[in-house]
Amino acid sequence: MDKLRIVIAEDHEIVREGLKALVNAQPDMRVIGEANHGYEAIQAVKNLQPDIIIMDVTMPKLNGLEATKKLKQICPQVKILTLTRHAEAGFIQQLLRAGAEGYVLKQSASAELIRAIRALGAGNNYLDPAITGKVMTGYAGKEVKISVDPKNAISDREEEIIRLVAWGYSNKEIANRLEISVKTVETHKTNIMKKLNFRGRIDMVRYALLRGWLKDN
Repeated sequence: MDKLRIVIAEDHEIVREGLKALVNAQPDMRVIGEANHGYEAIQAVKNLQPDIIIMDVTMPKLNGLEATKKLKQICPQVKILTLTRHAEAGFIQQLLRAGAEGYVLKQSASAELIRAIRALGAGNNYLDPAITGKVMTGYAGKEVKISVDPKNAISDREEEIIRLVAWGYSNKEIANRLEISVKTVETHKTNIMKKLNFRGRIDMVRYALLRGWLKDN
């Protein structure tokens, strides 16, 4: 099995070494490059073409937000997983709009980072469960623009899928929990997207939050 190829962009050497050790301890991923500021991160991605870059947000010379914007123009196929202590809603939304596929808090357990890397590697987005609700800040009190044709009401199984996606589970994890195949999960997700006119995972999170499905797991 090919390992996920990871670049780590983090300006604190001790933190970077810790992240490197954590990633390299996993059987399905390895660190192929490092950077200590945004410009180095861009150069490393251009040179090494990794699958994923773990991007610290607060870095010198060029911060993670600006580096994310530039990388999405230069190497759109590379997945960007932002890692930061900042949990402010506006901060999160800026990074997601810039193109980041994942967002994990540094204060979360190390297992959260590994879960996020695998999610991105499988083609999914990932939001740290600790900040899921914050992503929805700005939607509260506003009209919800989700167009649903009554004849396209979702099934109980599709509701289960939305709940699990909103909680950050990968397709494989959802398949295991529901005892179905990954292909079946993907089919359900495709049907959900068509029925509810969703554009991506963030719409599923919003839908679940507005229906009160994220109060407990």
